[in-house]
This record gives sequence, structure tokens and C-alpha cells, in this order.
Amino acid sequence: MNLNQVTLPVANMTLAVTFYQQLGFTLIVDTPHYARFECPQGDSTFSLSLSENSFENGAIIYFEHEQLDQWVEELVKKGIVFDQLPEDMSYLWREAILRDPSGNKIKLFWAGENRLNPPWKVNR
Repeated sequence: MNLNQVTLPVANMTLAVTFYQQLGFTLIVDTPHYARFECPQGDSTFSLSLSENSFENGAIIYFEHEQLDQWVEELVKKGIVFDQLPEDMSYLWREAILRDPSGNKIKLFWAGENRLNPPWKVNR
């Protein structure tokens, strides 16, 4: 089994599409109510769905990049605002936090080997 995609609700499709393109994702489906992006590496995708109603999304979407600090620096130069710049976390990931124009929480991170094999991994 493989995760195909995650769909986030958005309040303004035009603003959201522009934002995710600034982050470096490739737009592969573009309609007034739905957009889908391909990640720059691998074969993962994610999508946006226009919400007609107000919403509060508690989900967090994570995007991994080996050159996290450099990526964040480039995004800051483009005017992207971060809630937290890259920081080493107690769970052995380095991550930065931001929100898209609709308030969806995004974490940009690098975990290396610890993403799938943290010291506290369950033995099967």
C-alpha cells in the first residue's frame, strides 16, 4: 500500500495555487474548485479543494527536503512568511513551520534516517 495524496481545503483557489507554486510544486490539475500538484521529488501528489464554507483544518502536511535550511532561505527571499524557521526538534527532526493562505499548517522538514528509523522505533 502507498499513500496516493492528501487533499487540503482552501478558501481562495487562486491564492492557494500561487502559494504552492512558490514553494516549488508542479501544478498538474487546475480547475476553479480543485487543483493537484506533483512534488518535485518522488511520485507523491497532493491536492486542494475549494471550500464554500468556513473551515478549520487540524491536519498538518509535511514536506521533506534534504537541503531544508537552503530551501527555507530561498522561500523567505520570495516573501514566504514562517511561524518557525528551521529548528532542531526533540524528536530528531529539523523543521520549519508555515501556513498557506487558507491557514493550513505546513511543516517543512528533514529527518534523514530518523524519519523511518528513530531510536524509539517499535521492533516487529
